[in-house]
Amino acid sequence: MAEKITIDHGVVRAPTSMRRSRPEIEKDAAHPVTVTIDGLETEVPYGTPILDAARMQGIKIPTLCFHEDLCIAGVCRICLVEVTGHSILHAACAYPITEPIEILTNTPRVRRARRHMVDLILSEHVGECYSCWRNSNCELQNLAWEYGVRSYKFGHSSEPRTEVDRSAFSVSREMDKCVLCRRCIRTCIDLQEVGVLEAVGRGHETKIGTFMDKPLGNVVCINCGQCINRCPTGALRARDPGDDIWDAIDDPKKHVVIQTAPSPRAGMGECFGLEPGTPVTDKLNTALKRCGFDKVFDTNFTADLTIIEEGTELILRLYKALVEGDEAVALPQFTSCSPGWVKYLEHFYPGMIPNLSSAKSPQQMFGTLIKTFYAEREGIDPENIVSVALMPCTAKKYECNRPEMCDSGYKDVDYGMTTRELARMIHQAGIDLPAMPDTEFDDPFGGATGSGVIFGATGGVMESALRCVIELVTGKTVENFYDHADIIPVRGMEGLRLVEIPITEVGPVPDIIKHLVPNWDWLLGAKLRVGVAHGTANAHKVMEDIKAGGPFSECHFIEFMACPGGCLGGGGQPIPTSPEIRKKRAEAIYAEDRGCEVRKSHENPAVTKIYGEFLTDGPCGEKSHHLLHTHYVARGKYID
Repeated sequence: MAEKITIDHGVVRAPTSMRRSRPEIEKDAAHPVTVTIDGLETEVPYGTPILDAARMQGIKIPTLCFHEDLCIAGVCRICLVEVTGHSILHAACAYPITEPIEILTNTPRVRRARRHMVDLILSEHVGECYSCWRNSNCELQNLAWEYGVRSYKFGHSSEPRTEVDRSAFSVSREMDKCVLCRRCIRTCIDLQEVGVLEAVGRGHETKIGTFMDKPLGNVVCINCGQCINRCPTGALRARDPGDDIWDAIDDPKKHVVIQTAPSPRAGMGECFGLEPGTPVTDKLNTALKRCGFDKVFDTNFTADLTIIEEGTELILRLYKALVEGDEAVALPQFTSCSPGWVKYLEHFYPGMIPNLSSAKSPQQMFGTLIKTFYAEREGIDPENIVSVALMPCTAKKYECNRPEMCDSGYKDVDYGMTTRELARMIHQAGIDLPAMPDTEFDDPFGGATGSGVIFGATGGVMESALRCVIELVTGKTVENFYDHADIIPVRGMEGLRLVEIPITEVGPVPDIIKHLVPNWDWLLGAKLRVGVAHGTANAHKVMEDIKAGGPFSECHFIEFMACPGGCLGGGGQPIPTSPEIRKKRAEAIYAEDRGCEVRKSHENPAVTKIYGEFLTDGPCGEKSHHLLHTHYVARGKYID
């Protein structure tokens, strides 16, 4: 039914002649070069970096500034190797193999040089490992152990030199722990194209700073946290509300509830020694109850609610534009689930804010309902409810602190927690997560669908929306058009995707939105064009394409996610991250979707029930817009 057009591939990397992506290397397989590494002779594609060639042979070369998602910097020199016949050592990550050579990775000279580099880095690395949040998961600490560092050859200071920057809601910077690997810079500039961080000064005076050395909270940081996930030490971290949440749990007057998003449940197991992609949803529910949370809810419920509200808003915009001829309607409509993307749009493309869906994210919809519908149903004073959200995203901390997110009359979500932070709480409680029995989510928000689950992967919001819209418009099940309701064209890790869906038949308008549109005749014969982008570097490409009148300007609906891979690659997910790890997390999410009894948002009985009992004027009605949207919308008219 749909045609998929791939615009770009993979994670964005900065151009470099020293390193090429795996697909580019494979293209040159027809031009192999013979290389001998530690006595093992093999052939590799022309231009393969020594580091990659060694890994192909199962030989480990240590690295610090290198990261699979990023372009080459070659600044740490930890990966030094000998090339026979050369007088100097070379950085394996930045040396392309273009002729037959012999490489030695484990000689006294190489080991001594690597040890000196570790000693030099430690001399500038201030602080104690025991009190660092990255203790036992720090790449520098691991290198010090591997190379037998027992003393500080070039000195070491435990006294702070700089103040910790806690100005941002989501990310704090402790630059005494910085090792100048520049991963954060390459992440912010190349991977995300935001450009908040840069190297300032020269030589011994070099430091990583912001524009005019302003605090992070006063620059255009989008709070995505991708820099945290690639920092090898503890220089960058998320703002952890764990102690405040423990205080709330220990307060008998407080009713503490937590909602959990799908992506953390696909990644949480990594914090307990499980393989990436091991789902722990029901075990996590048990662990949270044992931690002391009064109720454990499924964010997938409001993900389904988001689809209904956002999908209805799209239908209203299209009706206004196509039937009533209102040229003021902003199309394409942009998704609004990713707060990092929303902040990116506000900073870099403020003129296109009207294109943003007014629907709140699932986190914020849940927060509002907990302190209105749930509080009323359970007879609890909303003032005594503490609402916690487990999210894969550091930007969710910023989102819940936005001043407009208080439509319940209170702060809708009190605390946003990352996967890493909640894992630490579970460890503190002495709970072995993999050994926990299974427990279901609590009512009245226990029911969710596969469509809510796949929100965690890039393309998931779009697929969920299409499952709903196709059935609402055609009157037929989506399985008539896509096997098992799997809309494969919008899936994948390509940076950008375009899909066209011809509407060849229409059915009756469902009762739930009958008061908004009289019929579907105006859609018959049309082509629904949708787009998907993940990572703000790819979002930048889409926005520039729209400005230039390119293919994306003809879209009706575009999904944007700030993080590579979508939420499963969020800045609050377990460290390390890599393309392979994100792929495994995605597989876990799609497997959970396939196992769901209900896989479409509009078929969620809990959603139907809340419209019948609480949001009685239906999707995009006055009450739902007051609680679930950032401003009121009635048939395409925007009222602040």
